[in-house]
Amino acid sequence: MKIKIILIGQIKESFWREGAAEYLKRLKPYTQIELISVPDEAFPEGITPGQIQAVLRLEGERARREIPPGSFIVALDRQGQQFSSEGIASWLGKRTLAGQSHFTFVIGGTLGLDQELLNESSLRLSLSTLTFPHQMVPLLLLEQIYRAFKIIRNEPYHR
Repeated sequence: MKIKIILIGQIKESFWREGAAEYLKRLKPYTQIELISVPDEAFPEGITPGQIQAVLRLEGERARREIPPGSFIVALDRQGQQFSSEGIASWLGKRTLAGQSHFTFVIGGTLGLDQELLNESSLRLSLSTLTFPHQMVPLLLLEQIYRAFKIIRNEPYHR
């Protein structure tokens, strides 16, 4: 199985990068996984709706270039479907049994994700109705993917 996580923007704080690196390391026995960042677009204060759409379109194009052909695209979206940890594990296990072996998770920038990219996604996933710092989201997603593999394999998870 191959999993790619595309982050629009960067993880600037070292403690978030270190956390993400730890989960990437923990996931190595379970899957081939990578976390990549694509540049986000700068925008002015008081950005207009038209400018927002232009920024999202540019960021979406950058993310799209990194999505492997045939990959199951999961867009992180506040309005997306929510799962419990067991539900994510079940979903991932079922998709894998159905023959899906490549997954790409896309995390939007400050303004969210381009509507076209959302439409191209096979699943819109919401991690929570809570609001999290943008840099924290990759770490949360990696932890949930790791937890899903532990659940799928019926392995104990650290407490």
